Formats: sequence, structure tokens, C-alpha cells
Amino acid sequence: MLLNLTIIDLAVVKSLDLDLEVGMSVLTGETGAGKSILLTALGLALGDRADSGYVRPDCKRAEVNLEFDLGDAPDAKQWLQDNELDDEQHCLIRRIVNQDGRSKAYINNRPVTLQYLQQLSEKLVEIHGQHAHLTLLNSDEQRRLLDAYAKNQGLLDQVNTCFKQWQLSHKELANLIKASVDQTEREELLRYQIEELQQLDFSQYSYATLLEEHSRMANLGQILSTGQAQVDLLYESDENSVNQMLSHSVSELTGIAQYAPELSEICTLLSEAQIQTEEAAIQLRRFLESQEADPQRMDALENQIGVIQNLSRKHHVSPDELPELSEKLDVELDSLTHSEERIEILKAETAQLLENYYKLADKLSEQRRSTAQKLQGLISDMIKELGMPQGEFLVDIAHLETDAPKLNGHDKIEFLVSANPGLPPKPLTKVASGGELSRISLAIQVITSNDKTTPTLIFDEVDSGIGGGVAEIVGQKLRSLSLTRQVMCVTHLPQVAAQAHQHLYVEKSNKTDITSSSVRVLSHDERIEEIARMLGGVTITANTRAHAKEMLSQSTSGTLLEGTTTGK
Repeated sequence: MLLNLTIIDLAVVKSLDLDLEVGMSVLTGETGAGKSILLTALGLALGDRADSGYVRPDCKRAEVNLEFDLGDAPDAKQWLQDNELDDEQHCLIRRIVNQDGRSKAYINNRPVTLQYLQQLSEKLVEIHGQHAHLTLLNSDEQRRLLDAYAKNQGLLDQVNTCFKQWQLSHKELANLIKASVDQTEREELLRYQIEELQQLDFSQYSYATLLEEHSRMANLGQILSTGQAQVDLLYESDENSVNQMLSHSVSELTGIAQYAPELSEICTLLSEAQIQTEEAAIQLRRFLESQEADPQRMDALENQIGVIQNLSRKHHVSPDELPELSEKLDVELDSLTHSEERIEILKAETAQLLENYYKLADKLSEQRRSTAQKLQGLISDMIKELGMPQGEFLVDIAHLETDAPKLNGHDKIEFLVSANPGLPPKPLTKVASGGELSRISLAIQVITSNDKTTPTLIFDEVDSGIGGGVAEIVGQKLRSLSLTRQVMCVTHLPQVAAQAHQHLYVEKSNKTDITSSSVRVLSHDERIEEIARMLGGVTITANTRAHAKEMLSQSTSGTLLEGTTTGK
């Protein structure tokens, strides 16, 4: 469960350190007080995209910290151990957003990628947004909800893996069959191109080496003249060669070294330099003697470089890429030559994958149908409790019209509802009003949450469009969820707020130039005032307070699960 939420310089929140309890917590406050920013902070800490706009004005960065007790989160605990990020019983998540929009994430004080953070978050917190009833109209979301409730993810992964393998084999097969139509012409072209490229002898091919040799031969005259001049200067000149000057210096300095022994080391260095100079001159002479003009070799080099450049332009590749092109053409020719064999292999492989796919997809359909019967009964019962006494909820599962494999199986899943007796069930988009959609969505979320292992559930105004006695039932349903997990709920309904174990109040302050919001835990008397405000609006009367007090007394808001802890 979530033990603590700390926020620093995030939007309208300057500083917040909030301890949370087991059971059900509600978050209330005036419209615009900043309730949504707490959910933004939670989403940010759990891996949502960061934005520089989150940073409070005149601040360098924003920071959100979450502390979890992993006693009720075995999946999260195992994930941390598998990724070597575990730290005993607690888990600390930290997210920092800088002014430039860049962010950093940490798990137990160790930096992690956003992907890692999101993987862990899925095992700790589940957020149901205030627009969940709109998402519910999407057919993919309806399928996802059914599969999640049926715990079909493992089988669904097998179906989709098999589908993707079939798709690849089927595509390759279709391409080979299509290519076989004009295979002969393509083979002839490939053979011609390969023969043309093979004249380059790729076993010893180096375009850079050819260019280097060509450049040397083209500049051989300058190499010889400059080289000979340097040989003369270093050694062979009778009067002013470097060797003679060094010899003279050594002789002169040796003569005076008897008076200044410090010069001996210098004499030694000059003697070594003389030896090195002589050796360099000898090697340079040998090099020059080995150089010989070869017009035929020059012609051969120019011809070979010309062929390479022509082939490079023809095939639209660089000279260095010609060997790779030759290999690629060889592979394609080999593939065409053996395409008939490959086609037969692919036909068998595709047929086997297709058979496997339909076996898995049929099993998935069977699990969906058996689960749908149970799910539609539970949701029908709940929407009746939520103010739709004649409502019937159905999960329609039909086979797709096409026989071709599809991602996620071959079922078309659609949620149907009949709000009034005697009327046939119709899709949600054609029957349910906004208020009815909210109730159906809430019923689905409550029912499907019962079987989940996520220890913390957050509901963001999912009770919109509901009021009166139905609102009280909504509060009771949310409270019932909190018997096995931690529930947080942002609400405007006093009937829901009265059911909470912990009541958090958000208020806005304009005491400084920058607006700020704060959150505090309400005492019992403060809860009466807040629920009275939610009931009565601007003017709170004695009757309103009495009604609020009665609502609180009727709830069991002070009772926590036996044997549990209450935050930090």
C-alpha cells in the first residue's frame, strides 16, 4: 500500500508531506482547489510523461516521492528482486522534473529508466480516470476488460505470438510466389550483375589501397626529386650536409669537454643524432632506389579505379559497399534458385502455424465465453443496485466474419445493455445516457477490481453523473473494495466522502503572488463541516450539519481491518 506522498514545487503545490492509511481515503475540496494536481503528481511518479510546465514558477525543479509497504504487493516485491532493486519491505519511488522538461527516476535511490518505473508501477497502483466511461465505448477497451477479468493474458500472449509468426511466414510466402512469376528474368539480371562485380576480385579488394598506390605512382617524379634532395642534405653533400655539421660540432665540443665535463652528455647526444641521421639517409636512399616508374601498372590502376567508380554509380552505392552488394545479390540469386523448395517449406510452416493459431484462439474464445457469463451476471446485479433496477448487462462474443487470423483472437466482443424491460439489448453507444454510462463503468471497475492483485486503487471522480441514494451505494461499494486493498477516491459526493476511513481536504491559498494548494487530514468535527459544505453549498445550516453528522455516524468510517497498520 501507499504509505506516504511527498511533493516539492509541483505546479500549485509548494510542499506537501502526506501520510496515507489503509482502507478508503477520499479527497475533497472546492472546485479548482487543486485535487487534480495530486493525481498528476501520482501519475508523474508512476511513469507519466514529464513536462517543464509541472515545475512551480521561480523554482529549479519539481520532485515527487512515494513510499510503499510491499506487504500486500508480492508481485512488485518479486519484480524488485528480479531486477536487483529490492530494499527489504519498503519501496521508495522518486521522480524529479527540471525546468527544461528533462526528468530523472529512482527506485530505492537507484536511477532507473522510465520503462522500468512503469513496469513496477503497474504492480503497485491502478488509476481509474474520471473519463473511464468514455473509454468504455471503445471495443478494444471492452475486450481488454474481459480478458483482464478472465486472467487471459498468458493465453492472449500465445495467440498473438503465433499470429505474428504466421504473419511473417505468410508474407514471405506471398512474396516468393509473386516473385516466381518473373523469376527467370530476375535470375538472368542477377547473374549478369554478379559477373560484372566479380571482375573486381573481392578477395583482395581495397579501394583505399588502390587510390593510395595510384596517388604514389602519379606523384613519383616529385617523390624521387624531393627524396634525393633530402639524401644530399642529410648525408651526401660534401660541404654542408647535416652529417658533416653534426660531426664538426661533436669534434669541437669534445675538444673543450676536458675543461667542462658537463658537455660530455651533449657530445653523446650529438653523436647519437649523427648516427640516426646517417641511418635515415641510408633508408631514404634505399627507398628511392626501389621506386621505379611502371606505365603499364599505372594504366592498370586507372582502368580498375574507373571500373569501380562506374559500378558504384550504376548501383548507387559507395565503392566500399560493392563487396556487400555482391554478397546481397548472391543471396538473392540463391534464394530464387531454391525458391521452389522454400515455397514448399513455407506452405507447410504456414499451415502448421495457422492450425496452432486456431487451436489457441478457440481456447481463448472458450475462456472468454465462460467468463462473460459470470461477469455479465455480476455487473447486471450491480447496476441494479446503482439505480438501474431493470438494467441488464450482456457481453456479446461473436466470431469475426473473416477466417484470416487476427491479433487478439478471432472474437468480436461488444458490451450490450438493456435499460428498460421489453427492449432488446443494444451497444452502449446507442442505449446508455451519460449517467447510465457512469454507473455501468463504475460497476465494471468495482467488479473487475475484486480479482486484481494491485494493492492500491485510485478513483478520480468516477462517480460523476450519480447522486441521491445511488451515491450512497457507490460509496459503500468503494468502501467494500477497501476491505482487501487501499482505495483512494477524488469525489464531489458527500455520500461517498462519508464512507471513507480517512478524509483529505484540499484547499487553495492566494496569500502570496503565486497561488498554492495544500492538503490536510480532517478530524471528525472537520469532516462534519466539509460534508455539510458538500451537502449545502454556500450556506451551511444546523440541519445540514445534523444531516452530515448522521451520514458519518451511519458509516463505519472509523473501523480499520484487524491486524493492519495505519501508515507511518
